[in-house]
Amino acid sequence: MKIPASKSALALLERTLTLKTRKSKKKKASYRVPSLWTSEKGKSRAVKVDPYAYYLKIVRDCRRLKPVHPKGLAGGEWSREAVVYNMFVRTTTAFDHNGNGKLDLPVNHEGFRETGTFLKALAMLPYIKRLGATVIHLLPITSIGHDGNKGNLGSPYAIRNPYELDENLAEPALELDVKTEFKAFVEAAHAMGFRVIVEFVFRTTAKDGDWVKERPEWFYWIKEEIRQRNPGEQDESSYGSPLFTTDELRRIHDDVNNGRFGQLPEPHPQYKSLFTDPPDSNHVKKMQGRYVGTLPSGQRVKIPGAFADWPPDDNQPPWDDVTYLRMYTNPQFNYIAYNTLRMYDSRFAHEQHINKPLWERITGIIPYYAREFGIDGVMIDMGHALPMQLKAEMIRSAHDANPDFAFWDENFSISMGSREEGYNAVIGYLWHVQHVPQYMKEFGWRLHNESLPLPFFATPESHNTHRAAVRKGGVVYSRWAAVVNAFLPGIPFIHSGYEIAETHPINTGLDFSREELSHMPSETLPLFSEFAFDWTRSTQFVPFLAKLLKLRKAHKTLVINADHSSFHMHDTGNPSIFAYSRVGGNPYQQLAILTNMDFEQSQPLSFHMETRLNTVVDLLNGKRYRVKAGVLEMQLLPGQGLVFEY
Repeated sequence: MKIPASKSALALLERTLTLKTRKSKKKKASYRVPSLWTSEKGKSRAVKVDPYAYYLKIVRDCRRLKPVHPKGLAGGEWSREAVVYNMFVRTTTAFDHNGNGKLDLPVNHEGFRETGTFLKALAMLPYIKRLGATVIHLLPITSIGHDGNKGNLGSPYAIRNPYELDENLAEPALELDVKTEFKAFVEAAHAMGFRVIVEFVFRTTAKDGDWVKERPEWFYWIKEEIRQRNPGEQDESSYGSPLFTTDELRRIHDDVNNGRFGQLPEPHPQYKSLFTDPPDSNHVKKMQGRYVGTLPSGQRVKIPGAFADWPPDDNQPPWDDVTYLRMYTNPQFNYIAYNTLRMYDSRFAHEQHINKPLWERITGIIPYYAREFGIDGVMIDMGHALPMQLKAEMIRSAHDANPDFAFWDENFSISMGSREEGYNAVIGYLWHVQHVPQYMKEFGWRLHNESLPLPFFATPESHNTHRAAVRKGGVVYSRWAAVVNAFLPGIPFIHSGYEIAETHPINTGLDFSREELSHMPSETLPLFSEFAFDWTRSTQFVPFLAKLLKLRKAHKTLVINADHSSFHMHDTGNPSIFAYSRVGGNPYQQLAILTNMDFEQSQPLSFHMETRLNTVVDLLNGKRYRVKAGVLEMQLLPGQGLVFEY
């Protein structure tokens, strides 16, 4: 059932659920949901509910709310005030609803989807609100291709059509289309005061994407008989990332580092010979699930997979389920390599060679989602590989639709470059250094000495990294990181599952060793196959995290101050102690965050406080501690964190 553009999707969802609830009274389904989703009290467990009545109550509660228009900084700068809950809808909201010990695909015997849906994401909003988040960040939700798919379900980054949603995120039992369910989700999120950020990929697309048949000239093509190169092979007659000699790699890095993009070293002739001109649209057919084209010469051609864009000798496995879009049409550069993907050769990336129809199609994506669904911003995956001119046009068109639209950068550095490109926030690299005490302290001293140009994600994990709970210290480390991150001048970023100490990574894209990768094939990873978090695990620290974020909110003005003068690192003389304070305009308004980075042993703390107080109270545990002559001395338990206001 589709909803007229002028009608409320949430109203239609309420009507549908009302009818379903009446019918279900005759035969109630055996349906379970996590108790964490339903209440902040009690033990984490699975509870039985009437599914339609359960969802109906949440929808009705949302509709009773008065429309909320979040206040904050303009032009996307509200990102600085955000507390983010990151969802991969298919996994975050997956649950074994009938309790048979597995996720039934595509639906269970009663017709309910057990992988994640927008309906279940909507039902989680009250839980996320209690947690203290203000922004929902969704990993890609667009339709998924099938050619080269890893796992059972395919990657959300293998986008079949960026203008269409993944049909598998709809709840079949409701008989509503996926657009209506997503509209209802955004309406409900806005009613509860959330903003919604959606992640998009504009640089790559599925190898069997809808655009291949329509516009084959937007893609790179290779001869059909070319085989894919195996890892470690040096055979240039097979397809893979182009091979370069040691001297060539040295020159490439030297040219790029020094901004010389006029004569970048090209791949060897044998590699370039693998590529062909694009076939005519009339001569492109889908055969056994993949597109095959035929050139006038009779040569059959296919779409090649992708690989890491930089550095040119990156050891990441090839990306078999996606391919790069052809941003420029210079026939001399009809191949995929570092100098046509990211470090654009100036002979290639020339105004006269811009693939204008493709750029126009890409530029229209964000305004479409802003108008059609009301999203509030985007995270741009691989934005570094997009031409600057294209990014500028994308940002301009989005701001025409919504002046407060936010842009977040999937960039691991925190530099003025992202700010100059128009981004409001950046992932940054805290996830990479937080579990290494020496590097974490270096990051703290950077905040002490430097005012960062835009906010970073304050998180120990993302969907591409190890889970915090598997790092040294486990749950103790996870809780420690939560204390430290809550008061940094960054954006607290809760990667769903972190708060329940989930240990299984979503993907293995960053910082995994070859040995670890060998034990985690794609079929075991949630990014590609069905998976559900253990929402009933006893290790969850949801109340603790909620308390931290409540404290952050109470001191928001102080905490979001990006000026380095507001952030003071403290050297206590103990290498295991990570201590900093946040200082406001009023010198008597200070927060001290004192933590133990040793997750196995207690550590002595001697902290000099500029105060006349004889005692201070930890805002987390309520305990009072004695201060003698301006010095706080005590033992910090393994991984313990204290927060004082003085």
